[in-house]
Amino acid sequence: MKTMLIIGAGGHGKVVADTAIASGYDNIAFLDDAWPEKTSIGSWKVQGKPEKSDFPTFCAVGSNAAREGIFRAFELDDAPVLVHPSAITSPSSVVENGSLLVAGAIVNADARIGKGVILNTACSIDHDCVVGDFAHVSPGARLAGNVRIGKRSWIGIGAVVREGICIGDDVVIGAGSVVVEDIESGARVCGVPARKMT
Repeated sequence: MKTMLIIGAGGHGKVVADTAIASGYDNIAFLDDAWPEKTSIGSWKVQGKPEKSDFPTFCAVGSNAAREGIFRAFELDDAPVLVHPSAITSPSSVVENGSLLVAGAIVNADARIGKGVILNTACSIDHDCVVGDFAHVSPGARLAGNVRIGKRSWIGIGAVVREGICIGDDVVIGAGSVVVEDIESGARVCGVPARKMT
C-alpha cells in the first residue's frame, strides 16, 4: 500500500488527492485542524492536527504564503512532485519538490518550476520559463517562452503572459488578463492589457 498524507482538507486538497491517486498512491489521509468538526473530505478521512511523519506528506493549501509557511514548518523539502498522468513535461524541464502538476498542465523545454508550485488544470508553461517557489498558475493560464514568475505570485485563471516578461514576487494577476509589460513585486494587475489596480 502506497500512503500519502495531505495537509489541507479544503477543495484544493481534493485535487491533490485525485492527482496522488492517479500517480499511484492508494492510501490517502488528510491532516487539518482548521475545521475540528470535519472528519472526512469526499471519501477520505481527516485525521486532525498536521504533524511530521515518515510517510510522504504533501501541502494542499491554496494560499501561496500559507503553503510556504506550512512547507517550512513541516520541513517538506523532500515532499514528492505530483504529476497527473495527463500532464506533459519536457525531459529537459526541472520541477522541484512539493510541486503539483494537475490534469492537462504542460511544461515545455528547459522550464524551471520551483518548490511548492501549483500548475493548475490545463495551464501551459512554455520553453525557458522560470516559475518561482510557491507560485500558482491557475487553470487555463498561458506563459509564453522565457517568462519569469516570482515567488508566491498568482497568475489568474485564463491569464496570458507575453514572451520575455518578468513578474516579481507576491504579484496577483487577475483572471483573463493579458500581460505585455514587466510587473513589479507586490503589484495587483488586471485587464487587457493588464494594468495596476489602484
